[in-house]
Order: sequence, then structure tokens, then C-alpha cells
Amino acid sequence: MKVIILAGGLPSTISDVKNGIPKPMAEIGGRPLLWHIMKQYAHYGFNEFIVCGGYKVNIIKEYFKDFYIYQSDITVDLASNEIIVHHKRTEDWKVTVVDTGLESTTSQRILQVKDFVKGEPFFVTYGDCLSDIDMWQMAQLHKEKDSFITMAVAKPTGRHSFLSIGEDDVLLGKKEAELSAAGQAWVNASCYIFSANAVEALSGEELNEAFMKKTAEKEKVHTYRHHGFWRPVETMRDSVALETLWEDGKAPWKVWEN
Repeated sequence: MKVIILAGGLPSTISDVKNGIPKPMAEIGGRPLLWHIMKQYAHYGFNEFIVCGGYKVNIIKEYFKDFYIYQSDITVDLASNEIIVHHKRTEDWKVTVVDTGLESTTSQRILQVKDFVKGEPFFVTYGDCLSDIDMWQMAQLHKEKDSFITMAVAKPTGRHSFLSIGEDDVLLGKKEAELSAAGQAWVNASCYIFSANAVEALSGEELNEAFMKKTAEKEKVHTYRHHGFWRPVETMRDSVALETLWEDGKAPWKVWEN
């Protein structure tokens, strides 16, 4: 199953780089958010990625073009421009980077890369969220439920709209219920699995709660309830907190081995 990563938004607000970089290229522990996200998916056996870029997409292209050099030690002969790579380290990933435009909506970005995932279900995830979601379990639930779309939901961080979820983990296609108990509250975790034909439901809108509720009126949209760590990286405060967890060796999203 391939993974579409939405990485085409505005410049990062969590990096001190003066000229601006794509938000998914902001670093935690010396590695871009994109790297952390890909490491998580690859841990569960999903190692084919389609990155939907936009703002300064060439920075993303250059990163992956020279990926093994960034990971390895090198010697450069400046006279001959010869590069010798020592102890080459890389990842068993296949990465496609597509310029999907500066102003495209999230669904427009997916539509532009649909030919790369034609005929099979696929993940869609945002390039600015870290979590320890078990992607294999989520994929199994999607298959067992024969869902049109499966959406990961997590406990709220305080900045997100609550969702109404009915029996059998089905997202309700009606106005949100008033949730009186905090333990009942779930929010969109910005991670989805689309069935092979779900892309047909996209018509240019943003891939958000409103779209999911509208889709749930007609098709089966299930939720995967994630009880563990999930954190959108939206502010410098988020970045500092995650950097501290990484430096302390306590990063909960690090499900892979070194």
C-alpha cells in the first residue's frame, strides 16, 4: 500500500531558517519531519511514498535526490569533484515527489497523483503530524470493515473539533453531537486510508471533517481509534517540546529501531 504525504502548504512557522522552508522539512533531532513520518510507515512495511509538494518543492526533491549522501560520511576531491561515500547508509524506500502547486487544496493534490496509486487502496497523511499509530493495524481494520475511507482519530490536543462516532466505529454523517464527557471526545488525526475508488469522491475541496461527514452520508467511513501519542507540529512551542523528547530518548513516535 502506497503512502501519499501532503507536503505542499505554506512556509514553516516552526523553523528559524530565514528564507523559509516547506513545513515538512523543518527538523526534529536534525532530521526533517518527513523523515520521521516515513520511518514510522516503513517500520510497518509501507515504504512507497508519493510526496505532494508545493512551496519550495525543490528543497524536498534535492533532499531525496542526495539522500544517501546526507546519511553517509563522504570525502570530496575538490580538484576533480569526485565524491567518495564511506559506509553508505540509506533507506529501502521508493519516493516520488510531485509539484502539486502552491494554491492547491488537499484533495486537488491527491487528484494530481492518483495515477501513482491507481487500482489499490492507499494511505493519505499530512506532513506535519507525528504519532505512534500502528499503521498495520489500521490497514487491517480498513480491510476487515471493507471501508470506503478509514480515518484515524485521536484524543484532542485542545485545538481541534470533536467528531461524532457511532456504533462499529462508523463516522456519523450528521451534525456533531454535544459531547459532555471528555473521555468521549475524538478528533481527526490527519491520517486516512482510501479504498481504490474513494478518489472518485474528491472534487477539489479540503480533506477535512466537513468532507468526511459529507462522504459518510453516502459511503462507509470508519474510524480507527488511536489511544496513543499524536501531535500536530504547528507552533515553535510544539517543535521545542518534540525536540526535547527526541534528545531525551523519549520520543513516543520513534517506533523503529536505530
